[in-house]
Amino acid sequence: MTRSPQAAPPRRRGAHAEAAAHEGRAAARGRRRRKGRGLRLTLLIFLSLVVLATAGAGWMYLKLNGNIDTFEADGLSDNRPDAAASKGENVLVIGSDARTGGNSALGGGDKGDIGRSDTAFLLHVYADHKHAVAVSIPRDTLLTIPPCKLPDGTWTKPQENTMFNAAYSVGQTAKGNPACTQNTVEHLTGLRVDHTVVVDFKGFAALTDVVGGVKVCLPQDIYQKDLSPSRLTQGKLLFHKGEQEVAGQQALDYVRIRHGIGDGSDIGRIKRQQAFVASLMKKVKSDGLTPTKLLPLANAATDSMTVDPGLGSADKLISFAMSLKSIDLHNTKFVTIPWRYEGNRVAIVEPDASALWAALKADRTIDGTDASGKKKETKKPGTTKSPSGPVSGAGIAVAVYNGTTVTGLAAEAAGTLKEHGFTVTGTATASTQDHTGTLIEYGPGQKTKAETVARLFAGAALRSTTAAAGINVVLGSAYAADPSPPASTEPTAVPSTVADDARSADDNPCSNLSYG
Repeated sequence: MTRSPQAAPPRRRGAHAEAAAHEGRAAARGRRRRKGRGLRLTLLIFLSLVVLATAGAGWMYLKLNGNIDTFEADGLSDNRPDAAASKGENVLVIGSDARTGGNSALGGGDKGDIGRSDTAFLLHVYADHKHAVAVSIPRDTLLTIPPCKLPDGTWTKPQENTMFNAAYSVGQTAKGNPACTQNTVEHLTGLRVDHTVVVDFKGFAALTDVVGGVKVCLPQDIYQKDLSPSRLTQGKLLFHKGEQEVAGQQALDYVRIRHGIGDGSDIGRIKRQQAFVASLMKKVKSDGLTPTKLLPLANAATDSMTVDPGLGSADKLISFAMSLKSIDLHNTKFVTIPWRYEGNRVAIVEPDASALWAALKADRTIDGTDASGKKKETKKPGTTKSPSGPVSGAGIAVAVYNGTTVTGLAAEAAGTLKEHGFTVTGTATASTQDHTGTLIEYGPGQKTKAETVARLFAGAALRSTTAAAGINVVLGSAYAADPSPPASTEPTAVPSTVADDARSADDNPCSNLSYG
């Protein structure tokens, strides 16, 4: 019997196929495992970086919190200006010459001395957060230092006709001094100081190092003897003439030079310090005001900084710094309090100083712009809005005539006009002295300015005349009976002596410098 041939057992062929399929599945599982391990590794790396970054930021914030010293707020006066008087913020910045904590090597004050305010300015941040002005107060300015708290809890008596920088030492302790200086500035300006910051030499030097240097300008070569006049020899060259970049010790030397340039006055040095701070702001702004950039700056600054309790944490300090990022450099101005020499000291010029403080309180900029942040009201067609609010006489010239028999009336009215920023070209007696009401005469094209003048004289009549080229105020007996201007006429014009000398933060470091 013949057998038919048998086919190859399918089991053997299935075994090969199954083995191949098994290897394929194993390979796929391996690939999935490797891919899964890769994804997990990537995720772990990412999470690790996030954790490290968060931990790093947290560590930096903790470090900043550890750096920040606050002064004792219980030394602030109980009789402070109204916080609601201005919608803007006022920050007092004090540069201390204390020699403790490593400042001795950098040229701080006398060893063991608690220091004085080597430089100081009041920074007014306008309510719109787009403008700011820094008003320098010369350290030799003669003023009244109000009562300040002593370590034993008692308060000093007011000290009249005393140099401003002495206020920083009246409190007798580093923790109490800033409050005394803040009290003095509030008493002087009538403005409430929202924050006070004290930076010593060490912190200032570190700050300039972190930003990589600041551009400055000098009119001549400067040697060691220019910085320290008591030296017997010229010493080495510290700065060459012209524009250059400085940091650290060099930056300190630049802002401290007084006797080697111009007339050697503190006023000339203030101009250079204003230019330096402007240049520093420009550098920080160009680097970008972000938390990443601000943290190392804050670390450098807080290491030698004392602040009021309101800025006493990293969060508060960084938040405040970030709130300033919208302020344009061109709209950041530097001015000096109206001053004149009184012997070898500095006296405050009135009413110019009062006009400056009034302008800041009303949130009016150096050029008279309203920076209060209020929305402008739209006028409905066919209606007129009666003039109200502060009066600014910037750019308006007025002649004053006494149309009554009351002596001194023209001079009195002239004083009021000047307080509001008007330029008084002269005072005289009118051709007749029988005027009842006040008359304001104006020449061609002067109507709008005359209307501004009229806001200071209740019930004044306006009259156009070709006989006058400008504006004349002829006072009547009604003004003699009640010379007080309307309550809404708080002066807001910054005196030309201040405005003409203003510096912008975006100015060239070599421009608008006075060396005494």
